Amino acid sequence: MTFPEAEVPPALQTQVAELRDEAWPPDSAAAPDTFAHDPALRPVSMLLVDGVTVLAALDILAKPIVHAGRRYQAAGLSTVVTRAAARGQGHGHRLVTAAHNAMAAMDLDIGLFTCDRPLQPFYEGAGWHQLPGAVLIGGTPAAPFPSDRPGFDKVTMADFFSSSARLHRSSFCHSRIELYPGEIDKLW
Repeated sequence: MTFPEAEVPPALQTQVAELRDEAWPPDSAAAPDTFAHDPALRPVSMLLVDGVTVLAALDILAKPIVHAGRRYQAAGLSTVVTRAAARGQGHGHRLVTAAHNAMAAMDLDIGLFTCDRPLQPFYEGAGWHQLPGAVLIGGTPAAPFPSDRPGFDKVTMADFFSSSARLHRSSFCHSRIELYPGEIDKLW
């Protein structure tokens, strides 16, 4: 099921919140300050639902970026989570693959996001590719939040959807990509 984030039915939104709290307990150091996304990033929620139970959820965030002097429409995955009791059954893979396919069908040039290094094979199995040496710069120009900051062990995943992005793919490798999604979604 796919909805603009603000239109997710309340019963499903409650379950998504429970899944996120399960994955990132509110009192843990890994918990984000908030799971609310900046509306300027046009958040879209994708849910894998079995009957009335949300098995997995993720959000797609999008914005234009400028890289190496060229403008691109970019989007990325955020808050990817699978219900703990349903892990290991392919639900997350199915949802992340569906998100990849949906993004490829959108008017996007590139999909890119960071993930914890141990999750790289999972995302590669769903159609994403590691972008060698690439660092996403989140936050804002005044308060940057780079994915290579101390204590992070992130890799940048990507796919190139438009012919222009594919043509200039090499400019993204071993580069610092100014994503700047803002203060709410410091990095996606």
